[in-house]
Amino acid sequence: MPRYQSRQLPQPAADGGVAAVDRALMLLKAFGAGDSVLGLAELAARTGLVKSTALRLLASLVHAGFLRKQGQGYALGNEVSRLHAVHAASFNLGEAVMPVLRRLSAETRESAALHVRQGEQRLCLYRVDSPQPLRDHGRVGDLFPLDRGSGGRVLMAFSGAEGEIYDRIRRDKSVMISADRVPDLAGASAPVFDAAGQLVGALTLIMPTTRSHPSHQAAVRTAALDLTQRLGGLPHLFS
Repeated sequence: MPRYQSRQLPQPAADGGVAAVDRALMLLKAFGAGDSVLGLAELAARTGLVKSTALRLLASLVHAGFLRKQGQGYALGNEVSRLHAVHAASFNLGEAVMPVLRRLSAETRESAALHVRQGEQRLCLYRVDSPQPLRDHGRVGDLFPLDRGSGGRVLMAFSGAEGEIYDRIRRDKSVMISADRVPDLAGASAPVFDAAGQLVGALTLIMPTTRSHPSHQAAVRTAALDLTQRLGGLPHLFS
């Protein structure tokens, strides 16, 4: 797991907020994928808080049930599980995905979509069409090959596929490919992760090869990071 970077302390608090609450929330957000128990020193290092301040805030979080003492460290408490269950019961993935797709399509004037793996194929789960008359004509619900196209390549890369292209995708957290599935189409894709660090799908821009540009790869990677954070994922997943 990449080294966790310390967070910037709120200065002094969110507008209209309370600095102590901001700092307590930072301690909760310090937990990432694979973290079962964190000690005081590690929590202080990740948040930038001095140990005495962190210790007082941790005591309050334990009292409220958001954390629990475990050995010499702290683990997430039952209240976090309860809130997660409430959130999961009311969560609509489309409410997070569609604003990102609309913005990405508006910025690039190309079609934007989210593809997810379905067996040995990929499914277009959400899509916003390009406003330009010359575009591909994929639709929500369409199935595409998993081993061709930028979206499929991303899904395979983060499912453990081997090979130079997949190593590069895992390193860059994005890819841009021309004529991989259809001769006259290009695609730029990046992975989207959830709060547990698990792959959700591939965020993809689709355009005619004549309009493809390296900036599309950067744009889709930025949008994928934004969507990952909307889903509770941490920025270090893209480092």
